[in-house]
Amino acid sequence: MGTHEAVTAPETVLAPDRGAERGRLRVELLLGLTVFGLYALVVMLPQEARERAARRHGDALFDLERALGVDVERSLNKWLADQSVLRVLANYEYAITYLASAFGLLTWLYLRHPERYRTARNAFVLLNLGGIACFALYPVMPPRFMNDLGFVDTVRLGRTWGSWGSPMVEHADRFAAVPSLHMAWTLWVGVELARVSARRWVQSLNALHIVVTCYIIMATANHYLLDAVAAVPLVAAAVFVAERANRPATDRVRAPDAFFLAVETPSAPQHAGGVIMLDTSRTAVTAADLARLITDRMDRLPRFRQRLTPARRWRRPRWRDHPGLDWSWHIMERDVAGMAELRALVAGLQGEPLPRDRPLWRMVVVRGAEPGRTVVVFFMHHVVADGIGVVAHAMGLMEPYPIASAWPAPPRRPVRAAAATLAGLAQLAADVAPPARLPARGTSDRRFGTMTIPLGLMRDVARRYGARVTDVVLCAVAGGLHRAARETPGRRATCRVAVPLMMRPPGGGAEGNHTTAVMVDLPIGKMPETDRLAAIVRRGRVLRSGTRPLAAWFVMRQAARLMPAPLHARFARSVYGARFLQGIVSSMPGPDRTLRLAGAPLTQVYPVIPLAPEAPLAVGALGIDRELCFGVTADPGLVDDADRLTTAILEVIRELGCL
Repeated sequence: MGTHEAVTAPETVLAPDRGAERGRLRVELLLGLTVFGLYALVVMLPQEARERAARRHGDALFDLERALGVDVERSLNKWLADQSVLRVLANYEYAITYLASAFGLLTWLYLRHPERYRTARNAFVLLNLGGIACFALYPVMPPRFMNDLGFVDTVRLGRTWGSWGSPMVEHADRFAAVPSLHMAWTLWVGVELARVSARRWVQSLNALHIVVTCYIIMATANHYLLDAVAAVPLVAAAVFVAERANRPATDRVRAPDAFFLAVETPSAPQHAGGVIMLDTSRTAVTAADLARLITDRMDRLPRFRQRLTPARRWRRPRWRDHPGLDWSWHIMERDVAGMAELRALVAGLQGEPLPRDRPLWRMVVVRGAEPGRTVVVFFMHHVVADGIGVVAHAMGLMEPYPIASAWPAPPRRPVRAAAATLAGLAQLAADVAPPARLPARGTSDRRFGTMTIPLGLMRDVARRYGARVTDVVLCAVAGGLHRAARETPGRRATCRVAVPLMMRPPGGGAEGNHTTAVMVDLPIGKMPETDRLAAIVRRGRVLRSGTRPLAAWFVMRQAARLMPAPLHARFARSVYGARFLQGIVSSMPGPDRTLRLAGAPLTQVYPVIPLAPEAPLAVGALGIDRELCFGVTADPGLVDDADRLTTAILEVIRELGCL
């Protein structure tokens, strides 16, 4: 779903961006500084309390080693303390080589193996974050600070310049013994060298470095043996998580898509679609024709043959190929007596959830709505695609088939986008509570209506009042609600609606949800329609500022991805429903050329937008050639008849056009 003005370009195919795989250098540096900043915060914690806890934990760890008979650190430390040259070399090795090997590997991967860099970097960040968390929650005093146990501080004894723990780096965390990040970094280097199949001599050299590091961290009394052991599961966990997170997301349901699985209820099914009107005065279209067409195009539209695996509490479902399609269910045929029966049929289908034991789409071939017309009612679950994605799936079955273009991607401005996202998050946090709710029964019963308006008229009205087509659509809906709602709204009544905005990048596929939504409060009280439109133009600036859309998209796509599945589901149910919005109003671009489905010319397509839970209104407007086709879904508690609401919407637009 998106604003009508937002998309005019055909779908774009882009070449793989190797730079995108490894990330921008400034972003990588900022990420590193962020991790170091978190480490610095631990150092800033009250040191007196940490020192007491660290001493207790150090004594407990050493006692455990003695009980296990593995307390080798003291003998290694005493021998090294008497070796003046080796002691200094060991101190420098402790201070330098783990840094050089880790950052050298990152640089090499960044330049020579960008396809592997992101996963390796993520593992490196995760193991450091795990270490920082351990330092904050379980500080442990290194042996070199426990002189009463017989340990010698080789760093201060040798006065090694620049070594970890020397006066030059006195700001370092003194109680960061468990786990040993020196050991973790060298082990991680070994894992990544093996992953990229580095030369054998390089891996052998690093294996020697691991052994030397393990010896030196104990001989210099910086760590216990168990500190080195603790580094092993830390590295294993970090690499495992990074690898899992970087697996291709083609089969796992992404967070923005799982959102609509979480919010779906028996009374609020979340399938979107359209009522496709075909001119069949010369060419008949049957269910068998559509089945043959879908079979031929199945390789281009994989979701037509895939279903969801059963959901688990802590893991999102996956897409799996379905062994066989029940064509008699997926494509049905119905006869109706006129448009009124067609709308009633669509309303009934809207209220029936799509079963999840089969691919989440359905078509109904309807005859008898209008002379010389056949209607194809097409539904697809929101987990598969957003409104634009559903349109793309439908167009994928039509002729001429959409041809990809080589339009360049828009320029990336990460700093500006980050600043706008932060500003948008602040704006979302400061938003006031939504207005009072509109009347709704909250059942699966629906009212569905359709209408068409010349697109030229909408554009003329928009130009006359310095507005956009989306603003005119919002004004028409607001004015229509005032005229057609069961309960007459008060003079200052408002209705908060979500306006979907498309965030789909050029070349994005038909699958997936690539939209965000911005809330707009529509004035639905009694007023001149020109004043209503002026108010909506002012309030609609939030749709064009970019800050709120970017913030909402960040929450939907990035923040939600980090949430465990149960938390994400609760978040989705909390923000998507009558508590925060009363309706959805979407203005979408459509094909600007004549298309054919199974040989029959397409005349109109009326979008079908699902209702949010307990929200009583959903309006979709889709541009088809020279017409804007409206599909209106309403809860019967809001309006007696959807046709009454569509008539009122049309009256508002004509009134604005005639002034």
